[in-house]
Amino acid sequence: MKKITLAFLFIVSCFTLIAQGTWKADPNHSKLGFTITHMGIADVPGRFDKFEVKATTTEKDFSDAVVEMTAETNTINTRVAPRDKHLKSADFFDAEKFPAMVFKSASVKKSGENKYKLTGDLTMHGITKSVTMDMWYRGTIENENKKLTAGIQITGTIKRSDFDIGPKFPAPMLSDEVVIKADGEFGQQVEVQ
Repeated sequence: MKKITLAFLFIVSCFTLIAQGTWKADPNHSKLGFTITHMGIADVPGRFDKFEVKATTTEKDFSDAVVEMTAETNTINTRVAPRDKHLKSADFFDAEKFPAMVFKSASVKKSGENKYKLTGDLTMHGITKSVTMDMWYRGTIENENKKLTAGIQITGTIKRSDFDIGPKFPAPMLSDEVVIKADGEFGQQVEVQ
């Protein structure tokens, strides 16, 4: 009986270790992307090349996750250098004055199987607004290095006018709505005591 109890406690503690803790996005297998519509006829994709995302959770399905993201606005990349230079200027992100874009979640609400509504504060261009995104927990695996890795996708739409980005460029030229799509492989951080 004692052996069964010890085995049970071991299994429970393993599941607790799997569920609890901090998870950080692997930059080599994660992307923070967006799409905006140009002239009402063509979608133009872009991304931020330097960003950090972490999720803190006590549930194995990330249903209570607190997500924090910081992106460097100077690393915006639409694959067209002159356009990127313009986007970094005071006409848009003003990356010199506002070098970081920050998101911190405040709540997570279940909306389906492994799907959630993630609400939090997004600070961009010196303005903070509450936004709600869709979060999809795609599962947790053990990677080739025997480390736990979780997949999370976050999608949603924000309005650039809410953050005073590109006010000289009206919606017929550049859509006010910007579609966000972030994909992340999150590695569990092992705390050394």
